[in-house]
Amino acid sequence: MTVLTTTDSAEKAQELARGAVEARLAACAQISGPVTSVYHWRNAIETSQEWQVLFKTTEARYPSLEAHLTTVHDYETPEIIATPVVRGSAGYLAWIRQETTER
Repeated sequence: MTVLTTTDSAEKAQELARGAVEARLAACAQISGPVTSVYHWRNAIETSQEWQVLFKTTEARYPSLEAHLTTVHDYETPEIIATPVVRGSAGYLAWIRQETTER
């Protein structure tokens, strides 16, 4: 499973990525950006620069990852979107399971 969130600085993106990987909520996190986001917020259309963080995790660890992101994220309503991995190499998927196992 991949999980996407966004934040408003590279430093915050690195903190979100590192925190989730250290807690074994994700095996890996990739940061992309900046990207331009255009969205409705409080009756206005906003445009801002954001950094995307894409986490690689398992379905079993998703609830804990979502709870973690909700707690540590500074956005009032953070984007947290999960997408199932339909296919992947057996070795890579095994590595994700291994690295997200609580120890």
